[in-house]
Amino acid sequence: MFKPVDIKALPKYRLWVRYSDGVEGEVDLSHLVGRGVFSIWKDFETFQKVHIGDQGEIEWGDTVDLCPDAIYLRLSGKTADQVFPGLKPNARN
Repeated sequence: MFKPVDIKALPKYRLWVRYSDGVEGEVDLSHLVGRGVFSIWKDFETFQKVHIGDQGEIEWGDTVDLCPDAIYLRLSGKTADQVFPGLKPNARN
């Protein structure tokens, strides 16, 4: 999977992210502000402290992290099947 290599906080709770394959773009996270663990973003200065963690996760300290794969799918417009061709569907009982 492609990993984020650069990230910036933008106004109005948006992120700009660039991945190792060159995919880049903005994602709006404003709908999460104030909800559950994302309550820390009510202070915009906290939101601006976003960084890429040791494992490629998009994080804000030890409190909040986002799955970089989910953000990649949103930015690239690709499906999980396209990005992860070896995935198998869950068996339902």
